[in-house]
Amino acid sequence: MIELKTPAELEAMRAAGLVVAKALSAVTAAVRAGVSTADLDDIAFQIIRDAGAVPSFLGYHDYPATICASVNHQIVHGIPSKDQVLADGDLISVDCGAILDGWHGDSAVTIPVGEVPAADLALSDATRAAMEAGIEAVRPDGRLTDISHAIEESVHRTERANGTTYGIVREYGGHGIGRAMHMEPFLPNYGKPGKGPRLRVGMAIAIEPMLTLGTAQTEELDDGWTVVTADGSRAAHWEHTVAITDDGPWVLTAP
Repeated sequence: MIELKTPAELEAMRAAGLVVAKALSAVTAAVRAGVSTADLDDIAFQIIRDAGAVPSFLGYHDYPATICASVNHQIVHGIPSKDQVLADGDLISVDCGAILDGWHGDSAVTIPVGEVPAADLALSDATRAAMEAGIEAVRPDGRLTDISHAIEESVHRTERANGTTYGIVREYGGHGIGRAMHMEPFLPNYGKPGKGPRLRVGMAIAIEPMLTLGTAQTEELDDGWTVVTADGSRAAHWEHTVAITDDGPWVLTAP
């Protein structure tokens, strides 16, 4: 079963999405050398609570924080820590979710810390472009993997333009979202078009490609959460929650 929302319920999800957008905007503004990922977590927590919302991640399967803060070779689910202090040249991906009146919003951004290598900036740009291509593929009566295919094709276009290759992380991808954070369907970030469930008005999907500068292979650290690249290469992660409407995609977590 894939949850379908009424227009009023999508408006409620938009309210939750705006809370997430505000939290990520504040975190982005605070990113600089010398700041710990725990400091960033505190900022996101306060903004979400001040909005009358609840952090989606905090306590989810015992996850201990408000955001996921993944630095450099960490792809996703990095746990914020006072010991993880950002340095000039780092690349950090921040994933954030909030629940407002029972509805979830979920979004992620990748942020450079100071002067970052050009290859890392290009990686982040390629990941964001892939997300945007996936969003553009959202249309009523399309198929789920139309989004997957658009994401993959965007990556390959960027590879040709940049004369490089990126790893498309396969174990993790997008997902349905609404009254719960992770719902059906699972959205791969690669694949042939025209497969999977038909897209219907009222669906909401979190679209979230993750790319690496090396292998697509991943490893999970002993903390049971943090996912890293197997070869130590850097990674980027972008995400928006998107609703399917008669007028096309509605990005619920856009500022």
